[in-house]
Amino acid sequence: MARVTLKETTKRFGDVVAVNSLSLEVKDKEFLVLLGPSGCGKTTVLRCIAGLETPEEGEIYIGDRLVNDLDPKDRNVAMVFQSYALYPHMTVFSNLAFPLENAKVSVEDIKSRVQEVARLLKIEALLNRKPKQLSGGQQQRVALGRAIVREPQVFLMDEPLSNLDAKLRIYMRAELKKLQKELGVTTIYVTHDQVEAMTMGDRVVILNEGVLQQTGSPDDIYFHPSNVFVAGFIGNPPTNFFDCNLIEGVPYTLDTGEFRYPLPEDLAKAAKQCTSGVCVLGVKPQDVLVYKDAAGKKGLIKAQLEVIEPLGEKQILDLKVGDYSVKAVVDPDFKAEMGDELWIKIPVNKAYLFDKKTGKALK
Repeated sequence: MARVTLKETTKRFGDVVAVNSLSLEVKDKEFLVLLGPSGCGKTTVLRCIAGLETPEEGEIYIGDRLVNDLDPKDRNVAMVFQSYALYPHMTVFSNLAFPLENAKVSVEDIKSRVQEVARLLKIEALLNRKPKQLSGGQQQRVALGRAIVREPQVFLMDEPLSNLDAKLRIYMRAELKKLQKELGVTTIYVTHDQVEAMTMGDRVVILNEGVLQQTGSPDDIYFHPSNVFVAGFIGNPPTNFFDCNLIEGVPYTLDTGEFRYPLPEDLAKAAKQCTSGVCVLGVKPQDVLVYKDAAGKKGLIKAQLEVIEPLGEKQILDLKVGDYSVKAVVDPDFKAEMGDELWIKIPVNKAYLFDKKTGKALK
């Protein structure tokens, strides 16, 4: 197995910078997920590691070996594509055996390794079928098997579950994570689906417009976003944001134009680091407290209920606070009607602060 290291790697397509001076180290046996919106550069990173794209700047190492000038076949990596890319005229056995035949492995070893991988993936009964006779989930297992049978140092996976239906995707997430731990192969996995990223990755790397935004464990990414982009991208529904002017005084206060938000000492200390005097107050929908009346409560903000989204175990409320749209998650037994006047509260221990000018987290 091997670690993978990128040092200030840059890849351009004409005037477009797809990957911008990316430095990253993937640990040996780690399951690392590259996450970001479409067009953020994550697949380009994968293709650069595989040797399918050549970066204009920077270095890429697999283990201790600089691979910039190596052909894809010499990098000892295996890539699983979104489309599976199975040979339709070949049986499952032949699809699995094909990379070994190209590597001039003996017939006996090919048969042994194919049977071993088929057992591991529970596809022994499918070896004589052709891809058109397989379900989407079965084809995905065969594509994984073709990568595993090569015994590479690194797996590169480009949205391999995106063609599966929702139920099968949930099942295969767990199966794939379990398989990676059993094999102990360094894995770099690309997805735009944050649920996949958060449930599968040992670490998550978030990219936007080719630039690294944050690297950390799923909990780090979720609870300690490094900037406004990460906070707005992670979470379903995403974080609510309010632009605020910082008003000095006792206490320091954020003025959103619709309401004022007094700051406790720790938040005030963070807000003072703001470079422009304009901050962004953030709160996750799960942390917004919603009340039907304001009696006996302090620090409440008036809101109007516009839409109710029932989701069985929870409800999402779409609220209007002046010109701001606010989402809040409440229990299914919370009863209200569209158009009702409600009251919300942003708990100070759940609030996030960002610098409006730089986008960086202040707290």
